[in-house]
Amino acid sequence: MATSDDTARRASHPALFGSEERRVKVLLPLPLGGAYDYRLPPDMTARPGQFVRVPLSNREMVGVVWDPPEEEDASTVPASKLRDVEAVLNAPPLPAENRRLVEWIAAYVLSPPGAVLRMAMSVPSALDPPPTRTAYVLSDTPPEVRTTPARARVIERAREGMALPAADLAREAGVTPGVVRGLADAGVLVPVQVRERADWPDPDSERAGPALSEAQRAAADSVVAKARAGGFSVTLIDGVTGSGKTEVYFEAIAAALRAGRQVLVLLPEIALGAQWLERFTKRFGVAPAEWHSDLTAAQRRATWRGVAEGRVRVLVGARSGLHLPFPDLGLIVIDEEHDQSFKQEDGVIYHARDMAVVRAHIGDFPILLASATPSLETVTNCESGRYARLVLPERHGGADLPTIEMVDLRRHPPPRQSWIAPPLREALEQCLARGEQALLFLNRRGYAPLTLCRACGHRLECPNCNAWLVEHRFSRRLECHHCGHWIPMPEECPECGAADQMAACGPGVERLAEEAAALLPDARMELATSDTLMGPLAAAAFVDRMATGETNLVIGTQIVAKGYHFPLLTLVGVVDADLGLEGGDLRASERTFQLLSQVAGRAGRAGHKGRVLLQTANPDARVLSAIAAGDRDGFLAAEAEARKAGGWPPFGRLAALIVSGPEERPVEETARALARAAPVADGVRVLGPAPPPLALLRGRFRRRLLLKADRAISVQKALRDWIGHVKVPNQVRLHVDVDPYNFM
Repeated sequence: MATSDDTARRASHPALFGSEERRVKVLLPLPLGGAYDYRLPPDMTARPGQFVRVPLSNREMVGVVWDPPEEEDASTVPASKLRDVEAVLNAPPLPAENRRLVEWIAAYVLSPPGAVLRMAMSVPSALDPPPTRTAYVLSDTPPEVRTTPARARVIERAREGMALPAADLAREAGVTPGVVRGLADAGVLVPVQVRERADWPDPDSERAGPALSEAQRAAADSVVAKARAGGFSVTLIDGVTGSGKTEVYFEAIAAALRAGRQVLVLLPEIALGAQWLERFTKRFGVAPAEWHSDLTAAQRRATWRGVAEGRVRVLVGARSGLHLPFPDLGLIVIDEEHDQSFKQEDGVIYHARDMAVVRAHIGDFPILLASATPSLETVTNCESGRYARLVLPERHGGADLPTIEMVDLRRHPPPRQSWIAPPLREALEQCLARGEQALLFLNRRGYAPLTLCRACGHRLECPNCNAWLVEHRFSRRLECHHCGHWIPMPEECPECGAADQMAACGPGVERLAEEAAALLPDARMELATSDTLMGPLAAAAFVDRMATGETNLVIGTQIVAKGYHFPLLTLVGVVDADLGLEGGDLRASERTFQLLSQVAGRAGRAGHKGRVLLQTANPDARVLSAIAAGDRDGFLAAEAEARKAGGWPPFGRLAALIVSGPEERPVEETARALARAAPVADGVRVLGPAPPPLALLRGRFRRRLLLKADRAISVQKALRDWIGHVKVPNQVRLHVDVDPYNFM
């Protein structure tokens, strides 16, 4: 017999309890304001989280049955106008934790919930039933046939009961596929249709790992206890490069697996994590599932489904892995938590590290952050007591940190049209003569960042962006690194027509490689950039060449600064240590410190003394002095003091409004209208509008406004009120970036 409470719940939630209306909320993966109302046919049931096919205008779409509102639904759509749900898909539902994350992100970054949901539904084909294929089982009443040794082996294998495709059955029985087909034709084997399903063997959580140092063991015991107990917590594993942070959080992964939970690991460069995958496989006996842009469509479909069905126990992925539908997630690890690539700048603008903390809070389980150069935000959270902090102050195995020296380019200038100063040249020659390996680091792809005409001074620019075209000499073309536009290398100046007058200005890694080849003709040199290491296979091959000594001189960009362990790499030369300090970005010094510290950490990691040379025209710069002195904590303290004095993050709040459109005038007018409607309140200041450095990007004109507020102020409320007072024309887009990292 129904109680009065039951009656009230049925009235409030007809989607769950089947009232006459049978109204359900369905959220669609579109940038819409909220969920739409639909009617469930009498013979259909659907609960929150299930994927359904519904009509929308004159097309069909797949959406998610959303949770009933906490209070009485304010929908005014009459029941007579509701359209029917067409089908409930045979797919695992979107877990409640994912639905809460969608709502949280949407509210925090001011994006429509449907736009956030689209990230969780990034593989539509995974919602369809897996394809079937023909397999064979032993007949219940097999006829009498002539028996041969080969046939006997097939029948014996088939008696085990598992349906196998003909090729698999033949391979396991040690026969040719013709033997299997003959038994099927004779009726001994019966064909059945089975669903194709990728299998991920469970990692062996009991497999012994390497011996840990005393500091590693203390840190591992702490994170293991948290993984075993569950409950929300955030812990920073703060260790110098080479201190064994990975082995510490591997212990926590093993504990979570023993507790029967799933684990998510986010890396900034998953497509290049070849050594990480090798270490995981060595530790747990099997490789983890992967999630990144280099997977095929079939691999993405199988992995999404495997996660949703709980068959994937550990997944390592890029930031988009956060939105996968884990039904039993019990631990998240964010490696290199400081890395800027965790911030998504297009579409829904969010920071995956911060949203991963939210996901752990929603799921009530621990999250681990790991870095040798943690972000100021994370350090501040540790100092305030919000996050726990475990410190690994020494390199594992007794290896010493490298010595870091400055090369003052004012005292030791390179020869004209060269970029390697004499002290670095000498160090390279000595390093390679000893049979060791060296790295030249320059965070600039291509051959030269600027090409101009000697005759008229014309600079080759991108027609779609306020950016110079970068010469890539190996591919003989000029490229825009912002929109992808490219042209062949011109033989004549497009402005004045002068022939053979186009000059490359400044160095990129290709030009640096050209100089190094001339200086060290016997070096076994290799370029390591996002143009040459495209995907896990290329990265793994590069690692093998370094491990075998086939390569002894690497010239690379920031892609080589993250996580690689090369025992014979003893020398790192940073060609332009000042490069990251340009542009006036509030995090420029912090990013420079992180990047140069990480690249310096590649040197001297296995008993060989490491040496790092920083070429700079400004050796007195605070950030470079701190790197040379190894004074990370002093640098962070000074950086925190400067930010606190100015009210900048993490001691104040920022939000950016980016106005863009194909025509400049409507963009400018909309930006000015926003400026006129800007909030006026204590603790709030609006800067702009102003053109950003890239005022034209991908063919769209841009203006930026910046809202700066005290820490106690809700910037989301201020932004909603502000934007609500301005009508934005259809041809103009308005993007909101809460907690901006990029000011370009």
